[in-house]
Amino acid sequence: MHTYEKNITVSSDDLDELNHVNNVRYVQWVNDIAKEHWYQNASQEMLDNFIWVVIKHCIQYKGAAFLNDVLKLKTYVLFSEGVTSMRIVEIYNDTTKKLLVKSEINFCLINKQSNRPTRIPENILNLFSK
Repeated sequence: MHTYEKNITVSSDDLDELNHVNNVRYVQWVNDIAKEHWYQNASQEMLDNFIWVVIKHCIQYKGAAFLNDVLKLKTYVLFSEGVTSMRIVEIYNDTTKKLLVKSEINFCLINKQSNRPTRIPENILNLFSK
């Protein structure tokens, strides 16, 4: 399973009125790292012809993050079949290694020309099974 990770530092813009990271910000980070993983691995031809759209999103909040915390975002594709793919995103406090957020997202692959779901080609399946 091919994983993609990055670290970010919580800024004041990420906080809500309780002075911890706002739930909406976590959702944004989940979306951002999924896109980064795709863009990092996909060829220009894939990017020109396909786009992923979310069809279901489940997020579990297990802990809070605060100003200046360093967070590790980790993502990988759990499985793919037909036109859909299930991606996992986990967000950890990088200092304590505590899992703060776990998200499961079902994506559908869309052909940009037809704007319709399309079966995931073998070359895309292979991108995330390394």
